[in-house]
Amino acid sequence: MSSHKGSVVETDTMELKGKWVIANPTKAEEEQTCPVPREEEEEVWVLTLPLQAHHTLGEPGAEQQWTSCCHHQYDGLPDWLKDNDCLLYGHRQPMSSFWACSRSIFYIHTETGNIWTHLLGFVLFLFLEILTVLRPNMYFTAPLQEKVVWGIFFVGAVLCLSFSWLVHTVYCHSEKVSRTFSKLYYSGIAPLLTRSFVPCLCYSFYCFPQPQLIYPSIVCVLSIFAIIHRQTRAGVFLGFGLSGIVPTMHSTIAEGFVKATTVGPMGWFCLMAVMYITRAGLYAAQIPERVFPGKFDIWFQSQQIFHVLMVTVAFVHFCDCTDDSLL
Repeated sequence: MSSHKGSVVETDTMELKGKWVIANPTKAEEEQTCPVPREEEEEVWVLTLPLQAHHTLGEPGAEQQWTSCCHHQYDGLPDWLKDNDCLLYGHRQPMSSFWACSRSIFYIHTETGNIWTHLLGFVLFLFLEILTVLRPNMYFTAPLQEKVVWGIFFVGAVLCLSFSWLVHTVYCHSEKVSRTFSKLYYSGIAPLLTRSFVPCLCYSFYCFPQPQLIYPSIVCVLSIFAIIHRQTRAGVFLGFGLSGIVPTMHSTIAEGFVKATTVGPMGWFCLMAVMYITRAGLYAAQIPERVFPGKFDIWFQSQQIFHVLMVTVAFVHFCDCTDDSLL
């Protein structure tokens, strides 16, 4: 009898150690469950929200959960995502999935305007490129040469705008991806600025081979500085705006003031110079969000104005070197 009791006690002890049998349910539940304070639960939810949203996009209520990951404060971001301290709210948290980053295009956050301004610009210049290349040769004085010049311009525009909206889309993926695409982005802006001058200089100095070679070379040097020296990038963009002054004056002296203003590119160059200088100044000073912190977190921030003016300047370059029949 005693041996039987001993075996029962031993069995119960082993079962309790393995938690197979609950002798005292209330006490056992208290031992097994370790309640997490409400604050800790919320903290864990915030930290893992992008990943949870990525895995639950098809579940009920996932839309609201996913969009909430696009509304984080600047102070809560990792250091590599802190780019503009004047944008206080509406930031995306890091997302470890390219699919989640791509879905963020259709939600409202600090990068929404930056993405769509250049995504639509990319579509616009891709359409203009196809329209120009397929244009009959009768509209060109030297069809092959001019189409090559326009091809250089459009390749620069399309690559720059595509790199731009891509980097703003995946910027929150990871630090490594952010750095890689940022290099592509700034490496794309400089060629666009360089190639946008090519058609204007080609047509402005059609009968002057030396200026056709010298002025694009100067612009190429400025574009290289823009890629290498990030600290002086705003100054280089300003230099691009001022670089149009010398060829404009040269063209005015060579062709005469009346011809330069009516037939030549003087008016267009002045307009483009104003746009270059304006966007460089706003970009460097972070206006208007620096003047009104928190008021331009989503729309009309300096980066978006920079993007709009970039597309506008490229389109002005296009209008300067083409005729009304294409438009």
